This record gives sequence, structure tokens and C-alpha cells, in this order.
Amino acid sequence: MTTQQLPDLTEFTEQARAWLADTAAPRTASTWGAGDDSVAVFENWTAAEERRHTDRIRAYEQAKFDAGWGALTWPAEYGGRGLPMSYTLAFRRTEEEFEIPRRTEMFSVTQQLVAPTIEQWGTDEQRERYVRAMLRTDLIACQLFSETEAGSDLAAVRTKATHNADGTWTLDGHKVWTSGARVADLGVAVCRTDSAAPKHAGLTVFLVPMDAPGVTVRPIRQMTGGTSFNEVYLDGVVLGDGLRLGPVGKGWPVALTVLAAERLDGAGLGLANADQAVELARHLGRELTELERDRVADLVTRSYVQRIAGMRVAAAVVAGRDPGPEASVGKLLATDTMARTSEVVRLLLGRELTADSGRWGTYAWTEHVLGAPGYRIAGGTDEIQHNIIAERVLGLPKEPRP
Repeated sequence: MTTQQLPDLTEFTEQARAWLADTAAPRTASTWGAGDDSVAVFENWTAAEERRHTDRIRAYEQAKFDAGWGALTWPAEYGGRGLPMSYTLAFRRTEEEFEIPRRTEMFSVTQQLVAPTIEQWGTDEQRERYVRAMLRTDLIACQLFSETEAGSDLAAVRTKATHNADGTWTLDGHKVWTSGARVADLGVAVCRTDSAAPKHAGLTVFLVPMDAPGVTVRPIRQMTGGTSFNEVYLDGVVLGDGLRLGPVGKGWPVALTVLAAERLDGAGLGLANADQAVELARHLGRELTELERDRVADLVTRSYVQRIAGMRVAAAVVAGRDPGPEASVGKLLATDTMARTSEVVRLLLGRELTADSGRWGTYAWTEHVLGAPGYRIAGGTDEIQHNIIAERVLGLPKEPRP
């Protein structure tokens, strides 16, 4: 048996840097008071702006994939190079040196959540049709999981899928908090196919074309004024059985495959804005009070703790382990960092946070303050993360479940 000869990591990084240099401009050191001062947690794009930005990211991802840098850990049959995760992390660090399009949530959902789930649970035809196309971002996917009365309890979904005599399925229901539904090609929907079975056993997952008859996307207005999220209505949506993902009644483990991957993305949330808040303190134009200095120092310390937690998640992934508890700790640290960032900017800016003085880097923080609390729910609520840590790390008794 032969083993793959891995490329030298230093040489690999230099080759990546050379390709990126031909593709994008080098990132220059940011200057306070210049450029975009947005610190929005959730973007306030119009539908047209969201489409334009998505197309711009897609073009970069496709070029990266075609050049052999896009699916590094995947096997050759999917356009990858079969390299360890450490090479992906090295490429991402190198990307930070260049002005590449800032990826939105939809691209990690598509490439890191949905594509691996289809590869694990899909038929040969589904794998051939969707996996490579999603890794290259020819197709973009969104999650049709949450419902109005089944937020963190995914197994309580009520969207119904009825099996028809001709072998097709009819979907009826309502999904909420769907990011990217306006630009997605496919939605991964968890549906109830057996109302008599125990709730975890009566679920099935489907791949729903977002342009199918009966699919209606309605933006949800946020406190910030934007519409990053959507509600999706499924009214008599007819799908062929080839769009069913996984066995009938096995939707719960299929959904868990998606959710396990989702937890890995939480550890780095909010760090850029925390760093920006520290820069705000440096450029405030006045001496900080003792209380302000204490709060800023606390934010710096906690952001470093969050970075260390992120390193533990990365180390677990590189070692081939599922970093469940580590990822949960990272997610909790991230939401705490975001909350403390809001506290710091409120303390530093006072009325400039609520009344636009025109000064760069001040009123823009309104969008962070209004958007940050949403991440206590998004990507798995804080309460769910606490349960994972309590049960899997501390060995405490499981929470009573009816």
C-alpha cells in the first residue's frame, strides 16, 4: 500500500501566495478614518445588492476551485487534492494577506455543511450532481430547518412531506430565519413524514429547488433595518423522490450531520469587531477614564481567550476529531465577546452611538449593537451550547426531556 506524498507546507504556502498575488491585490494596513467603517453583524443589503455580492464571491470561489485551491481536503473525484486540514488552514491564513471578496454565510453553509452531508447521505446520483457543483459554488444552498414553534428543538418541526401514489412528495409548511434564501439555488429542508412516529423518528430531509412552484421567500425586517433573514413558505411543493436526502424517517441523523459542521464555524465570530472597538478606544481623541480602560483591557483579554479556543477547535479538526465541546465553548466565547464589544462601544461613544455626528467609526456601531444579540440564537442557542458542555464535558445529568 502506498501513502500520499504530501507537499512541503512552506512550499505549498508560497505557491498559494503566488496564485493569490495574480488574483487579488495585497491587503494594505488599515488606516483609521479611511475606507468603510461598517461593523454590521448582519448586512443590510437589498436583494439586488445581496445578489451582486454573492456573484462576486462566487466568481472568486470558482477561480480558486479551478486553480486547485478550492477543495483541498476533498478527494480528486470532487476536484480536490486529498490534503490534510492543516493545508486548508494555511491557505486561509495566506488569503488574509490579500483583498479577496469577504465570504458570506452562504458559502460556508454550501461548502462546509451541505456538500459534506450530501457526500455522506446522498445517493451516487446526488453525489455526482451536487457535491462538486457546491464545492465550486455553481450551486448555493441554504438551510430550511427552523420553524416558528421549533427553534432549538429541531425534532419538533411541523412542515409536512406527504408521499404520493406516483412516488413524488408534496411539501407544506413554513420555515423561518433562513439566511440567503433570496440567492440560494437549493434549500435543505427537514420535514415530518410520519406524524405517528416518535418525533425524532418521523423526519426526512429533502433538497428543495428554491425556484420550485409553491416556494415563496419573504424577507424578515431586522432591528437594524436590513433583511438578512427570510421566512420561506412551502405550499404544495411537489418533489421527485430523487430529491430526498437519506432514508425515509432518518432525517434526524442527516440533520445532525449538518449541525455538527455548523458548530465549527462559531469560534472566530466577532473578533474583527472586537479589534475595531480597541482601535476606537485608541482614536477616541480623549483620555479614557479608569472604567473605560478596565473595560477595554477586559475585551482584549477575552478576545485572546477566544482565539485560543479557536486554535483548539482547529487542532481537533486537523487531528481528525469532532470538536463538539470545544466548538461549543468557542461559540459561547464568541457571543460573549460580541456582547462585551457592544458594552465597550456604548461606554466610549455615549450619544454618538444613537445620533449620527458624522464622525468616522462612531454611529456605524449602531448596527453591531442591534445585531450582536442575534448570535445568542443563531448557530445553536447559548442554552444548547451550555447543555453540550455540561453533559459531555462535566458529566452532569442530562436535562429532563419529555
